[in-house]
Amino acid sequence: MPPPRSKKRPVQRLRQKLRGLHPRHELVRFVHKLKGLLHAVFVHAHATHDSSTDQKPASATPADAEPDARDARYALHHHRESPLPPPRQTPPGYQSIRCVTPSEHEEGLHDDPPPGVPYQQYFPFRSYEDLRAAEEHRYSIREQQAIEELREARRRASSGLSYQRALGNGCQDFIVKDFIETLSDTAVPVSRRSGNPARQVAFDPKPLIRTFEHALLRLGTLSEDLELQENELAGSVRRAEAQHAQKNESLGIKLEESIEQFNRLDNSLNGGISDSVDSESGGNVAVRIGERLEELDRQRQRAQDAKFLIQCWMEVSERGDLSSLEDVRRLGGGDGKVRCAHIARQLLRLSHRLDPDYGQVNVPRTNGVDGANGQNGAPAKKHNTREIIEKFLEMLEKDLLKQFDDFYRRQNFEGMRECAAALRDFNDGASVMGLFVNQHQFFIDRSQLVTEEVAGDGETWDRLADPDAEPPGVEPSLQSLVDEVRLVVQEESFIIKKAFPYADEVLIRFLQRVFQQSIQARLEMVLDKANSISSLAFLRSLQAARSYIGSLVDDLKSHGLTEHPEPVTSHVAAMLDQQLEDLFIPYLLGSSYIEREKKNLEELYSSLLFKFTVYQSKRRKIATSYLGSLSQRGRELFASAKDAYMERLGSSDISTSQRSMMLQLAGLKEADSDKEIEVSEEDGQLSLPNAKRMLKWLAEGVGRGLELGGGNETPKDVQAMLGLLLSHVGEIYLETALDAAAELATSQENVKNNPPDISYLYSLRTAIGILHLLQMSINTVLLPLAAPSLITRREIEKTTNATITNLENKISTILQKTIDVCLSWAAKLLQGQKKQDFRPRDEDLVSLGAETPTCLATTRFLDKVATQATATLSQPALGLFLSECALGLRSQLLDHFRRFTVSLTGGLVVSKDATKYAELVRGWPTSGSSSSDASGKRGSTDSNKRNAGSSGGGFEKNGMDILVEVANLFVIGPEALRERLRGVNGAEREALRSFVRNREDASSVGVQAVLAGL
Repeated sequence: MPPPRSKKRPVQRLRQKLRGLHPRHELVRFVHKLKGLLHAVFVHAHATHDSSTDQKPASATPADAEPDARDARYALHHHRESPLPPPRQTPPGYQSIRCVTPSEHEEGLHDDPPPGVPYQQYFPFRSYEDLRAAEEHRYSIREQQAIEELREARRRASSGLSYQRALGNGCQDFIVKDFIETLSDTAVPVSRRSGNPARQVAFDPKPLIRTFEHALLRLGTLSEDLELQENELAGSVRRAEAQHAQKNESLGIKLEESIEQFNRLDNSLNGGISDSVDSESGGNVAVRIGERLEELDRQRQRAQDAKFLIQCWMEVSERGDLSSLEDVRRLGGGDGKVRCAHIARQLLRLSHRLDPDYGQVNVPRTNGVDGANGQNGAPAKKHNTREIIEKFLEMLEKDLLKQFDDFYRRQNFEGMRECAAALRDFNDGASVMGLFVNQHQFFIDRSQLVTEEVAGDGETWDRLADPDAEPPGVEPSLQSLVDEVRLVVQEESFIIKKAFPYADEVLIRFLQRVFQQSIQARLEMVLDKANSISSLAFLRSLQAARSYIGSLVDDLKSHGLTEHPEPVTSHVAAMLDQQLEDLFIPYLLGSSYIEREKKNLEELYSSLLFKFTVYQSKRRKIATSYLGSLSQRGRELFASAKDAYMERLGSSDISTSQRSMMLQLAGLKEADSDKEIEVSEEDGQLSLPNAKRMLKWLAEGVGRGLELGGGNETPKDVQAMLGLLLSHVGEIYLETALDAAAELATSQENVKNNPPDISYLYSLRTAIGILHLLQMSINTVLLPLAAPSLITRREIEKTTNATITNLENKISTILQKTIDVCLSWAAKLLQGQKKQDFRPRDEDLVSLGAETPTCLATTRFLDKVATQATATLSQPALGLFLSECALGLRSQLLDHFRRFTVSLTGGLVVSKDATKYAELVRGWPTSGSSSSDASGKRGSTDSNKRNAGSSGGGFEKNGMDILVEVANLFVIGPEALRERLRGVNGAEREALRSFVRNREDASSVGVQAVLAGL
């Protein structure tokens, strides 16, 4: 029994694969090869059967059949073809068949049909019914055959030997030999495959024949099915291509028709006359028709509005109510409210025109009836239309405001927008804008905080009032308010944009309220608090507030507010700038700001220079009468500065904190302000750090002025601050210190017994440094700011140059006086030279190896002067100072050597002194060379009168070597002297002649001969 069928999927897949094969597939070619193999196997099997029956017994060994099996495998392997079998013979007991029908051929009804396929006898048909019955019988047989085939396929598929599986594999990797072997193995009985020789029987080719015939039949059927399917598919493709071509042709025709229609329509719209006889047809006509229709629609709308307006006027004038208008207000929605407000306004104007005097009896004639309504003869009742309409408008406005407020609380932006549009006709929306702004939670919350006092820790306010500390920034409460305003305005602008059709006007009203009520109130409180601290605290607070609020305005502009993310409109931007300017205009208007800056700088400068002025005033009180006559103006200046400062400290306008700050800057204590101020010498000296502090305060004020009030008034403000700077730093500070140094230098000219004291040169170095900083600050900071005004710039340059020149002249005068004092003392030391120093006796020869005492004293003094000058002065002032000293010393020494008679031995002493002087000057840091050297070499005596500041150059290192050469004139013999003086002409000859005449042997024949040669 075959196994029960479970599923038909393997057989169905096999059939689908076979049907999908192309007729030229390798499987089809295999069918033709299989025909030859089947004939070969059939012939070989019959031959083997006949030989085994006739010649060999039934018990033949399997080895005897091996050659036949090898021959069969050889025939299968080499595809040898055998002759066709003889015609089919009718089996015994069956009726002879006259013909073989196609159905019998397809069913494979051979001599030995396959198992399960019955042999069908042939009967002649007598009628059509017999034919139908026979066909039905054949169909049932074919169906039974298919069922048996499926069962056999399932059986073979379960055993793994199905030829359908072989065919399925052959579609991929088909090998004929393997396929034949698989079919052969399925047909060989199990007993023959077991390999047991004892149980083997004679070879039976019938199973192989049945299997191969059945496979060949199925392969042929599949080939026919594939060919039929290919033909059907090819026919379908041809029909589809023809249909596609026909469809494309029809679509092309339709497309051409559409293009042609479009061109005609385009020409018609452009006013062309190609498709129309009338030249007025086309697009122009369509445009005119559209404009006419729009005009008619507007006229119709105006007519309807006029009709409704007349109807409402009749109602209010005759019945005293506005029921139609009430219906519009109730049922019209947002647009109805807007229309209702507009019509009510028109009715009010009609009332003013048609009913000006309500109290006067006015009975007009109507339809020929005097004062009657035409119905019952009763007089017409007169209503106060103006009062009725105004009450209606008032009620409508209140109703809309109430609805707007309700929508606002529920965040219904559409309802808010409708109410705002309707309220636009009521005072241009002022009521709804006022309602929105006044009831905003920000103003309700901030109204309680504005009244609070300005807090803050004392350290922050102290830093704000300290001129040397960095400003702490904006006041915390003002900063918090500005930050909250930034967030609230950005959030509220979104609501305004969605709730108002005129959003810019509402936004402007809201921003004006924020700036004018909240920010301005808090700003005034902060500035009042800062002003009570000090002037500097006020100015710094003003600057910080201006900067922070300015950043708020810039942020709002960049955010866009109702235009977010785009920048704000020009109208809103102009309003923000105006609000910012209005906040600070009271503090920056006119000259109020610059006066505050000048007042602040005066307080700071006066406090810092207070002890300096006190010291200088005390020093001037004990000065000589000569110096007192020269410094009368300075005394008055100091007295006025001191009195003004003390008066400022005692003023009731000044706060306690500002008084403490001023005393701290002055280096005083609270108890010192009421008694005599004690000062030291250090308080009267110049201080470079103090000068830097004053310039820093000025730079801060200039920068603050540019940030707060920069504009056309900047050059004048700069000029005012420059005057303050030159007055305090230039006159009170530098000029006073230089006058004191000049007085000390002059006082040293009258010293008789002690060397002059030039310690005042230490203050001179500081003065030069401060002067350099002052000049650099003016040229760098102030002059560029005065560039817009040419006249102001010239005045500033003129004032600055005059002050700088004056101070430089004072410095030059001090240096020249110092040079004169030093040279005067050096001349006094040289006067102590003894005549015997250059004409030593024999007992004094032992001391010839050392310089003279006068030379030692002079070089010691000049070395001290050079040391102090090097420590106090800097280049180029130091180089010029020492150059002038060297020139004066050289001139004095040349004159000094002319006054003495020098012996031959004394010439050695002169050489020692001259070498000592030359070494001293060679160690000085002089600079350059000048024409003064040449005149010094020629023995000019007026070089010591030159001004240190007017010298054209410096003094060379070897400028004192002329002294050594002069000393050599006293040592060398007559012949060498003649060679030395040869070629000398002019003034130099006279100078050398004077030195030669001072030789002790000048009266000798050799020296006289040399002099005669000159």
